[in-house]
Amino acid sequence: MKEEQKYSSNPQLTELLETMVREVRHFAESQMTRIEQLTRIGIALSSEQDINKLLEMIIDEAMRFSNADAGTLYIVDENAKQLQFKILKNLSLNSHMGGTSGVEVTLPPVPLEVDGKPNYANVSSYVALTAESINIADVYQAEGFDFTGPKKYDAQTGYRSQSMLVVPMQNHDNEIIGVLQLLNSRHPKTGEVIPFSDDYEEMISSLASQAAVALENAELIKSLKDLFEAFIRSIATAIDEKSPYTGGHIRRVTELTMALAQKINESHEKPFADVHLSEEELEELRIAAWMHDVGKITTPEYVIDKSRKLETLFDRMELVKTRFELIKLQKKHDYLEKISAASDKAVRKKTEAQMQRELTQLDKDLEFLITCNRGENFLSDQDLERLQEIAARTYTIEGQTYPYLTPDELENLSVRKGTLTAAERKTIEHHALMSIKILNQLPFPKKLANVPVYAGGHHEKLDGSGYPYGLSGDKLPLQARIMAIADVFEALTARDRPYKKPMTLSKAVQILSRMCQDGHIDPDIYNVFINSGLYLEYARKELNPEQVDISPAR
Repeated sequence: MKEEQKYSSNPQLTELLETMVREVRHFAESQMTRIEQLTRIGIALSSEQDINKLLEMIIDEAMRFSNADAGTLYIVDENAKQLQFKILKNLSLNSHMGGTSGVEVTLPPVPLEVDGKPNYANVSSYVALTAESINIADVYQAEGFDFTGPKKYDAQTGYRSQSMLVVPMQNHDNEIIGVLQLLNSRHPKTGEVIPFSDDYEEMISSLASQAAVALENAELIKSLKDLFEAFIRSIATAIDEKSPYTGGHIRRVTELTMALAQKINESHEKPFADVHLSEEELEELRIAAWMHDVGKITTPEYVIDKSRKLETLFDRMELVKTRFELIKLQKKHDYLEKISAASDKAVRKKTEAQMQRELTQLDKDLEFLITCNRGENFLSDQDLERLQEIAARTYTIEGQTYPYLTPDELENLSVRKGTLTAAERKTIEHHALMSIKILNQLPFPKKLANVPVYAGGHHEKLDGSGYPYGLSGDKLPLQARIMAIADVFEALTARDRPYKKPMTLSKAVQILSRMCQDGHIDPDIYNVFINSGLYLEYARKELNPEQVDISPAR
């Protein structure tokens, strides 16, 4: 009680105590505000993955924290042993280079070495080499550093560089990955240029450390993405290189898929007026398109490349030709023996004529087989009967009887359309299931979780007649339906397939239209593909000029 009476009876002491309390409260509040700002900035920095946006955020927050009028951010290039200018900002001059500005930084880099020795003359390189912060009240009065650069800048722009704070950006391994340079701290109330306070230096150093870790994380994420991107492209290239005839197929399907997805995003017509694939969903689709044929790693090359029905590692028609030559020689031999043994001239003449008829028929049969061997020729029921009749014939050599055609040759030549037998088509179709199995082994992040589903579903059909699972209707995601049309259209119009002539654009569009009517592909996506003119854009870019035989839809 006596102490309280003592203070209350001394107005000067009371006022002093109140002033001290206010200052302590103000200091505590300002510190809390700064801590909150650093926390907010730290969260923002750690969540940003775009390198340019992250660099922009670093320089903006540093200038805001310190009331700096200008700032420069350098990144260390260890290979070139120099500091690269990444962002330059000056509020008074309203100038902005680098970062998200779209204006290229034209200033030369700052060398970290000169004549093989550390470059301590430049303040930014000094900070990068020593990890020390430099706080200068006035660069025109400072000693120990070469400020020719700032002075030249001032002379050209009319600016006056004065106070400067340069801090290192140090990662968790204590490596300097960048330098933050701030110019002309301004008094919050008067706007007067003042030296950077010790508080500012401490806060900016803390911010720089946070920024360094965030930048390193962002660069690590980017490098991992680049590695993954390079990996999937190399796998796609390897798959295409399995066949000399499908090179570029995956690239073309991917580009067409993404172009079609973009057209759907831009559509204002039903049913896509409210559909908008996000950047992450587009990325997921793009990865799926690049990987849609990864299962072909397990598909034998001779099946992928099969340009003739009897082709395996080579075209076995050559064996058939050789066999028919052997049969002809055998028949000639047998007939000549008969002719030599015959005493009657009429019998010899009749036997010789019969020999010529059989040899001529053999030549005709061989030509028929050669025609059947081509995948572009459709076989009628009559053709199949003739094949079976030829295969049923036999010839004898050294007491051993052989058929004109082996069962496997007959099976292959009996394919009505194309070059693949039922078993080989199943082998080809199996690649879709293998794509799913292979991709399911990869630990895709959540935002890419549907890559296996989309990649493996590009051969499914709306009516459930597709493969590998026979999915139909709403069970087929939009992304898989988009890729299905891109894959079919690329295959129809490809100009490098050995088993068919390049198809004209009009014919390909007719086939797609018929597939819509048959319930195989999505008619709504087909309409976007045609009405947007994308089919023609693609054709002009990827097809031979003579294939492009129609004008844009109107």
